[in-house]
Amino acid sequence: MSIQQYTAGESLLMQAGNLAELVTHKQYELQPDLLERFGDNGKIKTKQDSIYSLNYLAESLIMNSPILFTYYVAWLKRLLEGFGITQEDLIINFQLIRETVVEHFHHSDKTTVLMHLELGIQQIGKREEYASFITDNNPYAADVTQYLEYLLSGNRRQALDGIVRLLDEGTSIQHTYKYIFQISQYEIGRLWHEGKITVGQEHFCTAATQFIISSLYPRWIGTGNKGRSLVAACVGSEQHEIGLRMLADIFEMDGWDTYYLGANVPDRSLLQAIVSYKAEVVAISATMAYHVHLVKKLIAVIRKDTATRHVKIMVGGLPFNLDPHLWQEVGADGYAPGAEEALEVAEDLLFT
Repeated sequence: MSIQQYTAGESLLMQAGNLAELVTHKQYELQPDLLERFGDNGKIKTKQDSIYSLNYLAESLIMNSPILFTYYVAWLKRLLEGFGITQEDLIINFQLIRETVVEHFHHSDKTTVLMHLELGIQQIGKREEYASFITDNNPYAADVTQYLEYLLSGNRRQALDGIVRLLDEGTSIQHTYKYIFQISQYEIGRLWHEGKITVGQEHFCTAATQFIISSLYPRWIGTGNKGRSLVAACVGSEQHEIGLRMLADIFEMDGWDTYYLGANVPDRSLLQAIVSYKAEVVAISATMAYHVHLVKKLIAVIRKDTATRHVKIMVGGLPFNLDPHLWQEVGADGYAPGAEEALEVAEDLLFT
């Protein structure tokens, strides 16, 4: 198959490594001080970052969604600031990516590639402010704030004790998920995005919440009584699966039979699960923008198989929250920004 038989995004994805090598060589020629500032390891990191940038650019092209790329650029700018990489360094890197694409990327749709790239370059100069997800209209604002403080200080036991106290006082499991677990995860993501917490803190907080959620199962878990069945899975090597796990729990609380498969599930195994569990709805999650094309491919596989093409498919995750039309691009039947909304969407899908 010739390169022109692939879309511009697909072609860029295949050539990302070679293009990143050229970009890195150019940048270190243009900025020899980088070697003094970051050493030999800096050159390796520059190539890795350039590959990531090209991959995100490719994904935005494949999915016809420029916001996937501009959001990534905003995140990358904040991340690199913490490593002493200036805005000027990043602008030079992206200008060299543009120059390298012009010189070495040959595709009939190169103009669209450069348009998406230009939007990313413009994003570097913008200053974004992300509001806290803990708002005054949250009836448990004080509780989620305290819960988050416990997690960020490494006090998993105190965080659990606080949740147990709320439940003993009459707070419902559903409200605990909606107003505390879900909101705290959003807020942790925001803090990490802004460079206010480390990756280690983000991972600890997520793992702690997963532990606390698991410890609460004996309080509510039972058998489904609605006669409805949900299969839930993350695409590819997604590691951020707590949101989908909470979604499956909310469905179970509502009387559904749920089958949470997690990440790295082979397509054939997912198809078998849909058939074996007589699933009426499949929930697919993607947190990383460069995994969205995998969602599209997976949906196509489900639709192609005569034994599974009847099932209703919902999608969710950060990329779909960023672009309200993205769920249609991947061929899903619906989309929901959170677990409770997903329950409403699923019910609507089964009656349409």
